[in-house]
Amino acid sequence: MHIPEQRYRCPLGRFQPKTTDLEVVKRIGWQQDHILVVKEDDERLDFVEKEIVRRIGERLYGGKRHG
Repeated sequence: MHIPEQRYRCPLGRFQPKTTDLEVVKRIGWQQDHILVVKEDDERLDFVEKEIVRRIGERLYGGKRHG
């Protein structure tokens, strides 16, 4: 006998946003507050720009931690 799984629907779920476009959030953050969020290996950056981002990140926050 197969009983379908019933999921509890939280009444607060309707207040949650459906999807968030992170690129839009980053763009607004830069335009309004001059906060830049960039991934070191973003494919839109060339080698020199990626290296600059990596060096800035390491200078401000230290190197990568393992473990």
